[in-house]
Amino acid sequence: MNLNPKHTEAFRAVIETGSFEQAAAQLHLSSPAISQRVRALESMLGNALIVRSRPARATRVGQRLLQYLKRAKLLETDLVAELAVQKDAPLTLVLALNADSVGTWFFPALSEVLIRERVLLDLTVEDQDHTYALLESGMAIGCISSEPKPMRGCTAEPLGVMRYWLVASEDFRARWFPQGLTRKAARTAPVVAYTRKDMLQSSFLQDKLGLPEGAYPCQYVPGATSHFNAIRYGLGYGMVPELLLNADARIEDMVMLAPTRPADVALYWHTWKVQSPRMEQLSRQIVAAARGMLK
Repeated sequence: MNLNPKHTEAFRAVIETGSFEQAAAQLHLSSPAISQRVRALESMLGNALIVRSRPARATRVGQRLLQYLKRAKLLETDLVAELAVQKDAPLTLVLALNADSVGTWFFPALSEVLIRERVLLDLTVEDQDHTYALLESGMAIGCISSEPKPMRGCTAEPLGVMRYWLVASEDFRARWFPQGLTRKAARTAPVVAYTRKDMLQSSFLQDKLGLPEGAYPCQYVPGATSHFNAIRYGLGYGMVPELLLNADARIEDMVMLAPTRPADVALYWHTWKVQSPRMEQLSRQIVAAARGMLK
C-alpha cells in the first residue's frame, strides 16, 4: 500500500485545522481540491477517515492513520538528522501535557535537555484526565496522563505523584470561612477551577463535604500560574500543586483550608513502543526528570 503524500497532507491539514476550507487556505489549494484528495485517500483505504462536522474530526480509522503519519514523520525527521552533515538538526515533538506539569517541573527539569537536543516543542496543554485522548486520537506522540493503563501499542511509565492542597488567601478565608471549611460555607464560597474538565476541586468537595458539582459557585481560570494568581488575589479558593506553593516566595498570606487532607494525583508518561532513537532517549529523560521532582 503506497500512501500518496499529497493525499495524506490534505487529510492531516483538515484534522489539524478543523475544516476543509481552512486546510485549503493552509495548503494554498481550493476546497474542492482538498475534498478530492481526501476522498481519494478514503477510497484507497476503503474507509471513511473524516467526520464532516464542525469542526471536522477523524473517524476511528482516521485516528489510526493520524497516529501512523505522526510517528512516520518523527522517524523520518530522526533519519534525516542522522544522515545530515549537521547531525543536531531540530526534532519536533508533539506532546500533550497537563497544565500543572508545564507550570511546575517540566521546564526546570528538562530545559537543558531540550536545548541540547535541539527539540522544537508543539505542546497541547490539557487536563491530566484528558491528555490520553489526544494520544489516542493521533494528535500527540506522547502525553502525561493520570491514566495508568497503556493504549495498545504504547507504554505507560509511572512518573510519581503530584500533590495538591486546598488553599485560599487569608482575606478570603476570613470572609468566607471564618469557622473553617464547612459544608454550609462551601455552598456560597466561589471555587476557582482550571476549566470545566478540571475535577480536582469538585472531587474533593464531594468526598469531604458531600457537595455535588453545581452545588456551589465556580469560576474558570486556565493555566497553572493564572489559576494560582486568581486564588492568591482572593477571587476564590481551589487546589494548587505543592510544587507551585513551595516555589513561590510570596505566599505568606495563603492558608490551607484542609491542612491534613492533600489530594494526590499519580501521573504516567505514555508514548509509543516503536519510537525513533532520539524519542526513546527523550522519553527516558522525561521519566527520570519527573521522578526526581514528583513524590
